[in-house]
Amino acid sequence: MASEDVVGKTSESAVSTIVNLAEEAKLAREGVKTPSFAIISVCKSLIAGGVAGGVSRTAVAPLERLKILLQVQNPHNIKYNGTIQGLRYIWRTEGFRGLFKGNGTNCARIVPNSAVKFFSYEEASKGILWLWRQHSGNEDAELTPLLRLGAGACAGIIAMSATYPMDMVRGRLTVQTEKSPYQYRGMFHALSTVLRQEGPRALYKGWLPSVIGVVPYVGLNFAVYESLKDYLIKKKPLGLVEDSELSVTTRLACGAAAGTVGQTVAYPLDVIRRRMQMVGWKDASSIVTGDGRSKAPLEYTGMVDAFRKTVRHEGFGALYKGLVPNSVKVVPSIAIAFVTYELVKDVLGVEMRISD
Repeated sequence: MASEDVVGKTSESAVSTIVNLAEEAKLAREGVKTPSFAIISVCKSLIAGGVAGGVSRTAVAPLERLKILLQVQNPHNIKYNGTIQGLRYIWRTEGFRGLFKGNGTNCARIVPNSAVKFFSYEEASKGILWLWRQHSGNEDAELTPLLRLGAGACAGIIAMSATYPMDMVRGRLTVQTEKSPYQYRGMFHALSTVLRQEGPRALYKGWLPSVIGVVPYVGLNFAVYESLKDYLIKKKPLGLVEDSELSVTTRLACGAAAGTVGQTVAYPLDVIRRRMQMVGWKDASSIVTGDGRSKAPLEYTGMVDAFRKTVRHEGFGALYKGLVPNSVKVVPSIAIAFVTYELVKDVLGVEMRISD
């Protein structure tokens, strides 16, 4: 990844520049990354993150769509009642393609999202580690779980904010059915339609609960995954580690544990985010109703109001609608994403990993 620029500032004297160039050549011979190598390594890291996100989300696309449908469906018109029944209903009414509706937009969003997220985490980790070592005066200090959570949260907020409009229209594309009165024809048509009919602010509906949810969700994902890896490598319990390397199966288990913790803590915020994204869409076919009795579309004045109305009209359990398919989905999704990321980096020849 990025290393120090041994050439120095342009204001340095010619003698200092020559000395620095000589030192750069020496470092290159010893196998130390210089800036030109760092650029290539950064690109490879971004590619690895993008591939990891695309592969993991495609693998669980049917469960992802069912989760969103359960989160926003009208309680007076229940179509999806559980994971198995919901998947069967989608298959029966919309066919195989219905299981993957919205996946194209999701992949278009998740590839840059994952790329930015993983890269931001590595850069944030290095910056936080440098500050921690400067503050503690210990050059051998390592990242603590709390510092890893901070790095993961920073990475998640940056990535989510950069791609949030795509997530917003992806949610609407996902809840569309063949009987919807108005059809978004695709991601770009949905983006242009929302901009024209609802204004640019509509593309960031639900952004606040998303930001708040990023802290426990992404932060805990990274923190738990990295801490489990460090523990297993240092303690070597049950013979799970050989030659300071974790097997693919062990890394999958670490990713699964990280995903379970993160999604359980942050799930109510995800429900509120998705419901806020639906507000203002007049032609939606699966919108939660206003007071639990009328047919009026639900309107929220903000995140707190959305929480209050959801709990008042549907009960506390409504905050966990879709949790079962999400639990089935998120464990393999997070595990596959982490493992794919590191495997692709191995294939591309990038020595630096998340834990480095």
